[in-house]
Amino acid sequence: MSALPERPISMVIGALGGEGGGVLTTWVVRAAELCDFPTQSTSIPGVAQRTGATTYYVEIFPAPRDQLDGKLPVMALYAAPGNMDIVVTSELMEAGRMLENGMVTSDRTTLIASTHRVYSIIEKSAMGDGLFRGDKLDNAAQKLAKRAILFDIATLAEKEGTVLNAIILGVIAGSGELPIPVDNFTKSIRESGVAVESNIKGFEIGLAYMKGELKLPDAAPDKKIRAAKPSADSLIAEVASSYPGEALAIVTEGVKRLVDYQNPAYAKLYLDRLAGVLAIDRERGGERNNWSLTVETGRYLALMMSYEDIIRVADLKSRRSRFERIRTEVVAKAGEPVHMTEFLKPGFDEFTSIMPSWLGRPIMNWAMGNDWANNYNFAMRVRTHTIFGFVRVWGLSKLRFYRPKTYRFSQEQPAIEGWLEIVKDAAVRHYQLAVEIAELANLRKGYSDTHKRGLQNFARIMAEIAIPCSKAEKDPAWGAEAVTTLRAAALADPEGNALDKAFSSLDAAPTAAAAE
Repeated sequence: MSALPERPISMVIGALGGEGGGVLTTWVVRAAELCDFPTQSTSIPGVAQRTGATTYYVEIFPAPRDQLDGKLPVMALYAAPGNMDIVVTSELMEAGRMLENGMVTSDRTTLIASTHRVYSIIEKSAMGDGLFRGDKLDNAAQKLAKRAILFDIATLAEKEGTVLNAIILGVIAGSGELPIPVDNFTKSIRESGVAVESNIKGFEIGLAYMKGELKLPDAAPDKKIRAAKPSADSLIAEVASSYPGEALAIVTEGVKRLVDYQNPAYAKLYLDRLAGVLAIDRERGGERNNWSLTVETGRYLALMMSYEDIIRVADLKSRRSRFERIRTEVVAKAGEPVHMTEFLKPGFDEFTSIMPSWLGRPIMNWAMGNDWANNYNFAMRVRTHTIFGFVRVWGLSKLRFYRPKTYRFSQEQPAIEGWLEIVKDAAVRHYQLAVEIAELANLRKGYSDTHKRGLQNFARIMAEIAIPCSKAEKDPAWGAEAVTTLRAAALADPEGNALDKAFSSLDAAPTAAAAE
């Protein structure tokens, strides 16, 4: 018999009147009972400041009764500060109340909360602008919770025609914080017999959100409360609260790199994209594999999103730190002049890459059709130790704000999304295949001709091996080994000769193999 848990799982739910906190508690308790787990729940009615807030407390001992030798654990009746594993709130200020009361701790608590607002009497009656800054509370939640799952559940429920508490139940089930099968939650909804189809729909929406399969609706603009713009610090705090320790270093560096490359909003897109992979990694037992899927996808997603265009190259070449490093390398004395000449050889693709999409696309298509794209380059020597030369490079580096409108940006983003979807598809069938496909993005690196060759090799391996295996048209286990072999060959010989030999040496792929 396996060792018994040391303590029950403690969960507190804070909900306003009419938001179904009691029903949500009943669903959770019944789902635990279907596992034959000893379970206890209590409720504490609140005062009617905002239609009345009630606190529900649940304890679940995650071991079936038949393993307890007739004994039952002693459970508490009230939530205690510092002892909560899961805190759920139906509104943002209720989350603030839980934070203030010490229910949320960084070593233990997963916080699940809707970020919509129901304004308090104090806020409504203030002579001036008495509204509480929601962005401050969001930042506090990210820092104080071990894991924070925060989004506007109320708006999503209204848009989808369901109810808030059903979506929250789906989030709880999808979070993996309770060792209860998903089917038990749906059974508990059906057994209640009330608005079953609507509640099942809401539950599935919450579950889809946790799997990264759901795009949230844009929040309605609010004249008084504005969402805080992401900053490097807030994004790093989000990483610290959401990602396992094995992935922290890589994902944090990814955020820093993309803030430096573009801006915090672009780094936030990086985390939004990676969140879906992390959710799948949790489902697939990522802890048993040192979270390799999240780590490798996070590594190469950051690199793909910070592709090297003319703007990036100019930025790196015009930085003060680079000039200081070169002076150190050539052992230049203080006040001693150092002459620097940049040898550049941009091709048609480099020039069109920073054109607006509507202009760059037809020009590049014409150049490829006339074989200009691969045969013509423009040799340039820029003396960056001179004012004129430096300003030319420095001026290009300042076009970072314009990058999202460029032709290259419009090409790269769909390619990134497509690669991510293939990684996710593969993860469902074979964990290691997904990791190998994530690492395959290592071929998409470099600048100019190096990038072209790497991209061709990447596209070939994806088309012939990765995509068919991720869709189970070929054996995923065979595909994982094949991608490893082919990637090593492509990295060893960018010209492609070793890759050709590696392809020819592959055994025939088994077809219609069962997924892992």
